[in-house]
Amino acid sequence: MTRKAVLLMGPTASGKTDIAVSLCKRFPCDVISVDSALVYRGMDIGTAKPDAATLRRAPHQLIDIRDPEDSYSAGDFVRDARAAVQRSFANHRIPLLAGGTMMYFRALCEGIADLPAGNDAIRADIDRAAAERGWPFMHAELERVDPVIAARLNPNDSQRIQRALEVFRVSGKPLSHWQKEAAADSDEVEYIKIALQVEPRALLHERIEQRLDQMISGGFEEEMQALRGRPGLKRDASSMRSVGYRQFWAYLDGDYPQSEARDRALFATRQLAKRQLTWLRSEKALFSVDALEVDVADTISAHLAANLA
Repeated sequence: MTRKAVLLMGPTASGKTDIAVSLCKRFPCDVISVDSALVYRGMDIGTAKPDAATLRRAPHQLIDIRDPEDSYSAGDFVRDARAAVQRSFANHRIPLLAGGTMMYFRALCEGIADLPAGNDAIRADIDRAAAERGWPFMHAELERVDPVIAARLNPNDSQRIQRALEVFRVSGKPLSHWQKEAAADSDEVEYIKIALQVEPRALLHERIEQRLDQMISGGFEEEMQALRGRPGLKRDASSMRSVGYRQFWAYLDGDYPQSEARDRALFATRQLAKRQLTWLRSEKALFSVDALEVDVADTISAHLAANLA
């Protein structure tokens, strides 16, 4: 029998956590985080990780499950998320997957390619070339070998450009080829997709700026200093490529002043939100709501009541 799970998707700073907590008061939900940065321990302020009081009210799974020195892939997420979903069903509850890492949502719903293993030497060679010529140059190289993937990526999206080039160099086949061959495993789960929108865009930008300034005043630099003090954590670690962390590590390395780090982090976060909204516009079978409407939880609850039966 097909079972139903809820996907609560939205751009950064759209209020996903607060809405998820509200839904948990109305439905027997288990919250499962869909966020590539929240998986890391010690990355609390810069990720806007739910605080202890919030987690007591609505425990979130897939938070604080990796050290920042470690990598965490979309494949890891699919494995962990599916296990969490099945645990929720076994307890006669409703899985509520909430977050903004759209690649994770896609991998969960559509399947993920069985990609070739990473190669440290090739990855290091790509990083050396990027250091010399810049990521836009590497993006242009990706365009030549895999125009489908390149069209999806920002020219400065270093992590994904690196991985796509690595896959091509290791296997001789573009990442888009591997993804095309991927098929979603039948997990007999029906996903009810809810998209949070914030309009006008200027209002979302204002919320992003306010949250960033709150992070900075709330001790983000001190959090970064603690992370930099971890012996095994390097600037090019996957976790440190997260928005905000990348820019403030560079500031602490002396690349530019804190004010510029703040402005760069703000720009990068707004670009992230733009990509998230672009992805949501391309997604089908979405129930879209205004994240800032006064009764947004009521609107979503009515939709779920009609579709969870």
